[in-house]
This record gives sequence, structure tokens and C-alpha cells, in this order.
Amino acid sequence: MIDPVCGMTVEAETAAAAWEHAGIVYYFCSVGCMEQFRQDPDHYLAMDPGDRRM
Repeated sequence: MIDPVCGMTVEAETAAAAWEHAGIVYYFCSVGCMEQFRQDPDHYLAMDPGDRRM
């Protein structure tokens, strides 16, 4: 899985956080990335994968 905020690879079993949006569960490397995503998920989902950074 790829953290949609920072682009890090995360495993669902060991992800620091997860959150469901529009019927899809997203996994995150940190609670901070999840909180950023929760504030504006459409922004992060529209980003080019090469632009994802911490």
C-alpha cells in the first residue's frame, strides 16, 4: 500500500493508521499523515504520485 500523503510504502498489517474514504480504506505511515488526509482527501487523491512528500 502507498500512503497517499507522503508516498511511503506501508503494509496494511503494520500501518500506523487507517481511514476509510468513499468506501476505500487508506493506510498511513503515521497518524500525522492520516490527519492531513482527513482534512482534504480529494486534494491528496488528485496529486501526482511523484509530488507526494513528507
